[in-house]
Amino acid sequence: MQLQPTASDVAEPLHDEQASLLLKALADPHRQQILLCLGSGERCVCELTGALNLAQSKLSFHLRVLKDAGLLDDRQSGRWIYYRLQPEVIQALQNWLGHLRQHCSTAATPCPE
Repeated sequence: MQLQPTASDVAEPLHDEQASLLLKALADPHRQQILLCLGSGERCVCELTGALNLAQSKLSFHLRVLKDAGLLDDRQSGRWIYYRLQPEVIQALQNWLGHLRQHCSTAATPCPE
């Protein structure tokens, strides 16, 4: 079962399982490059293949991992599939990292049980 963060998660911190899924998806350098390419807007697979110099099969695998983690959304137009970032999920991850940073910078805070 995939635990995809949704827009409603933006107001609350991510669950540990959701954060883990997102961080695993971000752990690969190719997937990081894909997110950076999509930061400027929606792109089709053919544009990403050329920009990243990846075989389409390898790119499709990485896109699936990012989509399953909830970081990407897609739409089909004719025979082309366009991918874009899910800003709500990126924001939820930023909120989670901010919470982690705040928790770590508070010396008197005990570890969660």
